[in-house]
Amino acid sequence: QVQLVESGGGSVQAGGSLRLSCEASGFTVSTYSMGWFRQAPGKEREGVAAIYAGTGSTYYVWSVKGRFTISRDNAKNTLYLQMNNLKPEDTAMYYCAADLEGRVIAGMYEADFGYWGQGTLVTVSS
Repeated sequence: QVQLVESGGGSVQAGGSLRLSCEASGFTVSTYSMGWFRQAPGKEREGVAAIYAGTGSTYYVWSVKGRFTISRDNAKNTLYLQMNNLKPEDTAMYYCAADLEGRVIAGMYEADFGYWGQGTLVTVSS
């Protein structure tokens, strides 16, 4: 059974850091494309960062480039999102997602990711 469980969210002041974790079960994280999405209050969900199957190349939305880093630990079967220099506009519910059907080619289209975690809340105060 495929399961994604996020953790690591919390409240932090602007300029601070957090590391989100997504523990996967039922599949191997290194084999499939995975990503982090976020949804702020009153806004649509957006793709933040992705790591692609095979090459392990990464994608970041422009607003987090240079501040966020996506990575995976194959031994722990866990996906991470290291978030540095956090800004109030980063406040959102963050979701881990996986594409087990091989739909992702490039970018981050929500419809390509068929499996989702329950989310972890990140709040950044100014």
